[in-house]
Amino acid sequence: MSGAGKPPALRRVLETCLYVADMARARDFYEQVMGLTPQFTEDRITGYRLGEGMLLLFKAGGTLQPVQTPGGEIPPHDGSGPAHFAFSIAASDELAWTKHLANHGVALESRVEWRKDNAASLYFRDPDGHLVELATPGLWGIA
Repeated sequence: MSGAGKPPALRRVLETCLYVADMARARDFYEQVMGLTPQFTEDRITGYRLGEGMLLLFKAGGTLQPVQTPGGEIPPHDGSGPAHFAFSIAASDELAWTKHLANHGVALESRVEWRKDNAASLYFRDPDGHLVELATPGLWGIA
């Protein structure tokens, strides 16, 4: 696409979406284990505010048809397989998170030290097999 020019700037990732088999089970995990509070809940979607963005849980297969809203139509979408995403945590909370997850029966799959970034990541799975990462400041050069 030569001559198309440079696109306007993107500001941030606004939404991260996960597709879940059992909404009640997923909500229990994200509310009880991860400590999130839902901003809204419906049969096909639950939304959690995280800083300036949202984590959206969609019932797998629940958005295969367009959704009509007062402001227009949301096109169909869906996903399958284990996704990966990361939450940012304070470096001083890493041990507390490790203990908290163990107390909830959530097994750590891995811990990685990012020496170049002076950061660390904890990896574990949610009930749908999505890979959740808790990353300390410094990863990707982000405080």
